[in-house]
Amino acid sequence: MFDIAYAATASGTASGAGMGSTIMMIVLMIAIFYFLMIRPENKRKKQAEEMRNSLKKGDWLTTIGGVYGRVVAITDRTVVIETSEDRVRVEFLKSAIGQVGTLDQQAAAQQRPAKKDKKAAEEKIEEKPAETETKSESDKTDAQ
Repeated sequence: MFDIAYAATASGTASGAGMGSTIMMIVLMIAIFYFLMIRPENKRKKQAEEMRNSLKKGDWLTTIGGVYGRVVAITDRTVVIETSEDRVRVEFLKSAIGQVGTLDQQAAAQQRPAKKDKKAAEEKIEEKPAETETKSESDKTDAQ
C-alpha cells in the first residue's frame, strides 16, 4: 500500500520536470516568433509612418494602387496629388501612399541589393582583382 503511494509521488515529480521543459519550449517559440516576425513588421510600419509624415508639397509619389503624381496639398489624414498635365487632382488617405520619389528614384531603390547581398557583392568584387592578379603573374612568367 505504501509502495503505491510512493510511486504516485515519484511520477508526479517526473511530470513536474516535464512541465518545466514544456513551458521553456513555449517561451522559446514565442521569442523566436517575436524576433523573426513581429519585430521586423513593426519596424516596417514605423518606417512607412515616418515616410508618410515627412511628405511635403511638390514630392512625387506612387500610391499602393499604382497611381503616380505630385503632392499638391496635405492634411492630417489625406493627400491631394496631381496626376497629369491636365491638372487632374485626386485625394487619397495617407495610408494609401506606397513610395515617395520620382519613378527613376523608386526603380533605383528597388534594384539596390539588400544588406546581405551587399556583403556578397563586395566579396565578389574583392575576389575579381585577386583573380586578375594571378592571371597577370602567370602572363609575366609566360612572357619571360
